[in-house]
Amino acid sequence: MIQSALLPFHGWLLSSMTAPTPASALMHAGFVNAGGVLLLRFAPVVTVDAGLMLAIVAVGATSALLGKLLKSVRPDVKSKLACSTVGQMGFMIMQAGLGFFGAAVTHLILHGFYKAYHFLGAGGAVERTAPSGKSAPRTGVSGVAYGAVTLLTGLAGGAAFVLLTGKGTSVDSGLLLVLFVVFTTLHAARGAVRHASLPPAVRYGAVPLVFLPAITVYALVYRGVSALLTGLPVVSAPTELTALHGLVAAAFLAAYVAIETGLHERSRRLYVALLNWGHPSSGTVLTNAEEYDSGGVQ
Repeated sequence: MIQSALLPFHGWLLSSMTAPTPASALMHAGFVNAGGVLLLRFAPVVTVDAGLMLAIVAVGATSALLGKLLKSVRPDVKSKLACSTVGQMGFMIMQAGLGFFGAAVTHLILHGFYKAYHFLGAGGAVERTAPSGKSAPRTGVSGVAYGAVTLLTGLAGGAAFVLLTGKGTSVDSGLLLVLFVVFTTLHAARGAVRHASLPPAVRYGAVPLVFLPAITVYALVYRGVSALLTGLPVVSAPTELTALHGLVAAAFLAAYVAIETGLHERSRRLYVALLNWGHPSSGTVLTNAEEYDSGGVQ
């Protein structure tokens, strides 16, 4: 069931990589948002069945994990953008499965601004990753110090989100909502700081300065969106925690640590498997530009 449900995500990812750039931009900005909008519209229906909500969480979590992992091994900017969108939309679907439809719409809105920033900065990203003949500078910060800064920053951001939104104060799916918001916002903040013209040691200290305001904005937008959706039948319907929720949380923590420490790159088998799985099928790749106008892939 899960594999068949993931086929649309994987198919969209591959088509976005091979489509012309305007079509890719349209896919990033429009088509992918339909899942969150439809789940919000059908919230009174999907929240009735706890098993369906768990299935939505599983599909969203798998899509988010695959998007993050595939992004980490893609060599070109366009594919990274596609994988990033797949991952972020997976987070949106997962938030809906946790019962927080207002958070899903909030993620949809903020992801639009975030992805616009990445599209506009794609040229600079290409310049930064171009070979220069210089060896990569050392970070100058130990792994222990990096881990401590990341942990303390995440805890502070999570506490701020809980205080501003009131979510995560009871033992239900709200705890996972806080965890996933912290993961996504912290990862985005580290990505923004990583490319800044700062000394390596200063970048880790700059992460809290970017992350804490970012998660505060996330929480305030969430409250605003929830207020606008007040008249709808179901905006927030937290679910009870299950073993699947714990498994998803553990998988995200493991994936985050693996990506940040480069563990997936040291495993040649995993790296090659992810790289191959992210390539489009040969039958979907057009060989001539004229084929775009003559019907393309059948």
